[in-house]
Amino acid sequence: MTPQHVPHVQPVVRQGDPHIDAQGWFTHASRRPSPNFEARPGDAVPTLIVVHNISLPPDDFTTDAIADFFLNKLDHDAHPYFDHLRGMRVSAHFVIRRDGAIQQFVSCDERAWHAGVSSFCGRERCNDFSIGIELEGSDRMPFEDAQYAALSALVRIIVKRYPIDAVAGHSDIAPGRKTDPGPHFDWQRMRHDSALPPSFFPFQPSI
Repeated sequence: MTPQHVPHVQPVVRQGDPHIDAQGWFTHASRRPSPNFEARPGDAVPTLIVVHNISLPPDDFTTDAIADFFLNKLDHDAHPYFDHLRGMRVSAHFVIRRDGAIQQFVSCDERAWHAGVSSFCGRERCNDFSIGIELEGSDRMPFEDAQYAALSALVRIIVKRYPIDAVAGHSDIAPGRKTDPGPHFDWQRMRHDSALPPSFFPFQPSI
C-alpha cells in the first residue's frame, strides 16, 4: 500500500468488544495514521511483538511530541534534543501513554518503521514480520500500572488476530544498539497479565 495523506487524528471507534478490524486497526485505540509505513514484503505476516519505550524529550511525558514525530510534524526547534531527529522517518504500530491510553499509527497489516537494523532468531529485518508497541517511558523509571494493563490487553487481542509466537524487547533484537524497554520493564508481570506461555518469551528464560 502506498502511504496517503490522512487526517491528523481519528476518534476511537469503540464498536463492540475490543478487536482488530479487517484493515488491521484496533477498535479501541485513537487512530493517528502515520505516512511512515509500507507493505510487508511478499507473504510476510506478523509473528513477533516488539516492546519499546520512548519519551520526547527524554523523561518528559507532558507533550504530544511522540505523535508529532511519528506524523512528521515535530517542531525540531522546540527542544534541543529534537535537533538530531531532523530528517528521521519512523513509526510504531502502537503507543501506550502513561495513563494507558492507546494510540495507533500504522495498521497491523502494514510494515511500520520501529525496529531498524535487527535480527530475531537469525531472521533479519524484524520490521517485516513484527508489530511494534511503544510504551511512553524511559530506561530510568518504572512504567505505570495502567500501561501494563493496556499492554497486556492489547497483546492478547493481537495474538487472537495474528499468528504471533514470540514477544521481545527492542534490546533483544538490536543488542548493543538499543536498550529499551529497559531495566524497569517487568517481563514477569507482562507474561502473567497477558496469559501467554513462557515459550513466547525466548529472551526471558526465567519466566
